[in-house]
Amino acid sequence: MRFDVLTLFPEMFEAVLGESIIGRARDAGIIETNFINIRDYTKNKHRKVDDTPYSGGGGMLMTAQPIYDAYMSVAEGLSYKPYTIYMSPQGKVMTQETVKKLAADYEHIVILCGHYEGVDQRVIDEIIDAEISIGDFVLTGGEIPAMAVIDAVSRMLPGVLADEGSYSNESHFNGLLEYPQYTKPAEWNGHGIPEILISGHHAKIEEWKREQSLVNTLKKRPDLLEKAELTEKDRAFLKHAVHDGEI
Repeated sequence: MRFDVLTLFPEMFEAVLGESIIGRARDAGIIETNFINIRDYTKNKHRKVDDTPYSGGGGMLMTAQPIYDAYMSVAEGLSYKPYTIYMSPQGKVMTQETVKKLAADYEHIVILCGHYEGVDQRVIDEIIDAEISIGDFVLTGGEIPAMAVIDAVSRMLPGVLADEGSYSNESHFNGLLEYPQYTKPAEWNGHGIPEILISGHHAKIEEWKREQSLVNTLKKRPDLLEKAELTEKDRAFLKHAVHDGEI
């Protein structure tokens, strides 16, 4: 998969995406990342990319021309339109379902990172396919959200993680939060681990994981249960746990 990022700060991306799992995926050719400096496409001799908004008020707005020309440096000559995302607090909040769809449906994604008070609406209308937010809050720019999108989508691609189990049991993948996990030593600071995990009874362990996933979700994010695919056994377990005061 190919990611092209339109940004004022391309150097920010290498420090984060050049390391660890994503860096290795890039080295292996599973993903391709290109960071395009929007300032390189301004026609202003001072490399200025912003101006005052017609609507008045404080702040500056990124102008359309350098963004569009930066985008065309990527899109021109292609036989298709790359799926283009604007990272915006006005966008639809990203979920694991968003990530799965992006990974499954697109081979080439362009991400626009805004700054200041945002960008001229005309360039959004011209090139953007979707506006995405990483939460109901505002950051100083779109770079950190863009990194989050690239990281989340990349790890869904075959070959990026060691095996599918590395993500298929994680929080949010199947609509629930992940169960608690433990590592060595078995005793630490007066705390042990659940005996079921060293029982060797794999079926019982899997049942425990499912139940603990349900418990975690009910305790921390009960709203997720409204959309999660629950079996009758799941519902009975939750009802029993709540009735007995275990949750």
